[in-house]
Amino acid sequence: MRKEIEEYAKRLKLSWIRENYHEVEEKDPQKYLLSLFEKEVQNREERKINLLLSQAQLPKTGEQAYQWQHIQIPQGIDRETVLKGNFIQERENLILYGGVGTGKTYLATLISLNAIHTFGSKVRFYTVAALVNKLIDANQNGTLTKIMKQIEKLDLLVLDELGYIPLNKEGAELLFQVISMCYENKSIIITTNLQFGQWNHVFGDPILTEAVIDRLIHHSHLLLFTGDSFRYKESLQNR
Repeated sequence: MRKEIEEYAKRLKLSWIRENYHEVEEKDPQKYLLSLFEKEVQNREERKINLLLSQAQLPKTGEQAYQWQHIQIPQGIDRETVLKGNFIQERENLILYGGVGTGKTYLATLISLNAIHTFGSKVRFYTVAALVNKLIDANQNGTLTKIMKQIEKLDLLVLDELGYIPLNKEGAELLFQVISMCYENKSIIITTNLQFGQWNHVFGDPILTEAVIDRLIHHSHLLLFTGDSFRYKESLQNR
């Protein structure tokens, strides 16, 4: 009988039940079935979350509590909405602006983690440089459509470190294509150390820059990070 149970569980794709049904101790048949189904669902949810985390490619974070005292949050959104990722359900964007080391990437990562665990959101984290290089390679190799379809399936796209390096014409245009595709269809989080007026240094073309900003600021919330670099303060403390 054990062989038949395992075979039927396999055909029904009940992987946890197939491997562990004999370990559940319940005398009541209904409680036994309920326990099996609960554990099967729990196992599937855990596997789903682990897959989403793997696909997101998030940077590692520490376990310390996030420090909000140097972050200015605009009207129309609050700390809880930001951290829990509720804005993703509305397909709104976040632009995190401030100096180097002020916690922008850390907050973007926390938001991504919460979105995955709370909503099962599909998230992908890129530095702008890494994404642009990937887009250029794909464009030259004829696989750009594949990359675009992968991004199109996301709920949240994180673009980290906008402003650290200027983009060439091809890279700027490809990044604009991504932002245009995401516009009003999914959420974007951008971390940057540049004011909007300086973005032309990144995109290299005032018309393209204006088009990028126009799409990003619509349905967006701008958070200002006004503190000193956490890494700099930590290095001073360790001296």
